[in-house]
Amino acid sequence: MKRILTAVTLAILGCGVIMARTSMNMSSKDQSCEKWIDKHFSKGAIPPFSFRYDGVSSDLFLKKWAFSKTSLTISPEGERQRSFCWTDKKSGLRVECRVKTFTDFNAMEWTLYFKNMSSGNSGRISDVKAADIDLKSDKEGDWTLFHARGSDAGKHDFMAQTKEYSVGDSLVMVPHLGRSSSVAFPYFNAKTPAGGMVFAIGWTGSWKAEVIRPSGDRFNVSTGLKNLNTYLLPGEEIRTPLTAMIPWQGEDRMDGQNILRQFIMKHHYPTAGGQPVVPPICSGFNYGDPYPCNEYTCLTSEYAKALIHRYEEFNLLPEVFWLDAGWYEKAADWRDGYNWANAVGNWKVDTNRFPAGLGEIADAAHEVGCRFMVWFEPERAIKDSYWAYEHPEYMLLAGGGKPVPHAIDRKTQDSFLVNLGDEKANKWLRENVAKLIRDNRIDHYRQDYNIDPEWFWYSNDEPGRNGICEIKYITGLYKFWDYLRSEFPDLYIDNCAGGGRRLDLEATSRSIPLWRTDYNYGEPIGYQCHTYGLGQWLPVSGTCLAKSDAFSTRSSYGAAITFNWKITSADFNILEMQKRLAEFHDIRPYFLEDFYPLTGYGDTTSDEIWLAYQLDRKSDRSGRIVAFRRSQCPRDKIVVKLRGLDLSKVYVLEDQDTMDRVERTGAELAAGFGLTLKDAGSSLCLKYKAK
Repeated sequence: MKRILTAVTLAILGCGVIMARTSMNMSSKDQSCEKWIDKHFSKGAIPPFSFRYDGVSSDLFLKKWAFSKTSLTISPEGERQRSFCWTDKKSGLRVECRVKTFTDFNAMEWTLYFKNMSSGNSGRISDVKAADIDLKSDKEGDWTLFHARGSDAGKHDFMAQTKEYSVGDSLVMVPHLGRSSSVAFPYFNAKTPAGGMVFAIGWTGSWKAEVIRPSGDRFNVSTGLKNLNTYLLPGEEIRTPLTAMIPWQGEDRMDGQNILRQFIMKHHYPTAGGQPVVPPICSGFNYGDPYPCNEYTCLTSEYAKALIHRYEEFNLLPEVFWLDAGWYEKAADWRDGYNWANAVGNWKVDTNRFPAGLGEIADAAHEVGCRFMVWFEPERAIKDSYWAYEHPEYMLLAGGGKPVPHAIDRKTQDSFLVNLGDEKANKWLRENVAKLIRDNRIDHYRQDYNIDPEWFWYSNDEPGRNGICEIKYITGLYKFWDYLRSEFPDLYIDNCAGGGRRLDLEATSRSIPLWRTDYNYGEPIGYQCHTYGLGQWLPVSGTCLAKSDAFSTRSSYGAAITFNWKITSADFNILEMQKRLAEFHDIRPYFLEDFYPLTGYGDTTSDEIWLAYQLDRKSDRSGRIVAFRRSQCPRDKIVVKLRGLDLSKVYVLEDQDTMDRVERTGAELAAGFGLTLKDAGSSLCLKYKAK
């Protein structure tokens, strides 16, 4: 569904002590982002980014540099792209801003590049604000920033955060130790009294964003890198974070954030086989082996194939069979203290357990109409792994210095980081991973990242070139992912990173997160919180499900799901599992539509509350409502106000458990609709559709 946002005018407004800063006047409605780009990316104008060159602000000199621009190109998806360049003829530094606009969403995004065109080292580039823009409003009212927690494997992962601003207030957001959605979250929504703007950052490392209210009539919003202070070598080019911006108007924060969700689905969502990826229903192989085995370190081909046929026998086949960590050599050597985590880097199939490779399991999955996905963690290598011994020159050592492989204490899990910023290392890595995918007939690729990389990057920067290792590494990561997607057009990438810690816009454009958190596997209250928080920003995510009752299953809902049912256990009921699978098939498409939290924002972790949300599809005026009365909640009824409905239509609502039906107008549902659950610790799922 296309959305055409009410346009806004952008005008130059004073910012800083002397120079004017590029601004958007949120109070006006007579000009588009496309026209705004034409005005502010022009010769003599101060562009909406900034940096320092040898300590001097770009606002003071950039308009004096030689200016050029490329011709407009329009993609089949309607993305309008061009580049704007500023070149210092004296030093040879070129600054290029690659800009896209999207008329269907009145959105814009750009990425800043620096290139040294001279035969000597460039001057020093620092304090880069890849986007640096003011949001102006002449109206009186609240100035508010809506943002979210990132993931750190807690019940509170992705929880909504709200900051009310007085003049002089500011907030700096930076992810934790190098993973882009660890603790902090690279999406936020700045609301003025006259409208708002949603920001999305594309950088799978240590980005930085700051939102300041320097005066009563404006926000200043900037994005960039946490650590960049460098010169460039002759001919060298670097890039900075992508920043996407979508202006919106209205009073409901979700008006802007639902536009972001649909913008991602239309313009920043990966494809496989030429079509948008369908978030899958997955199952494992009786997930988790008995101690001291862990994950799949004791799995064998015969057992995996037997489980596939058992799923088929029970009519519980998923779309994807998922083989997680532990299939590689050394991982099964539990007698010597190895496990899945301290054996990474030994990327050879364990032929003792899988004599014909993993392709034998892939074939069994394909025979029953399913696909096969396998876990990798190729960026991390334990110091006594094959990869560490074979190519220490491709490794980064935390603390810097020369990486030296050695036998280690298994408990330390002491790791190298494969240097994706080195082209030889990158080529070696992508060819090795591609060979494993090809030889083992793997359909989809799961990439984990259980390491904080920041210290590896910073300690391996060349002297006087702070941030250069990270930039090369992250651009190398994109090259690696893009190679796999090109080499295997039907493949999609599942992006885990220790559970939901790489969810920035660049990663989202190339991958989907089927495991959005490493929080307590299967604990339903936390999973409800994660759906509720993350759903306010991203349309696609998945998590696991370890039980088959309605409360637990609905707690794990998202656009994707992994049924980690122990189908060899008498504790499970085949009929119940079939019912849960059918219900998820029904609700799954609605997670790609508009999302509305119905029970407020902020802390949702208490056992004493109701939690409810709405999924609304405009195209056929239908939707779903999911609600939970938690175990300590004293109230058996709450009233919620549905959103996004046609107020003049009559809607039919049906309870999926009791099949009871009621009819209400859209106006009545928007004014307040009662949800009732007699038992604490229970749930409901309602369908609705306009007559």
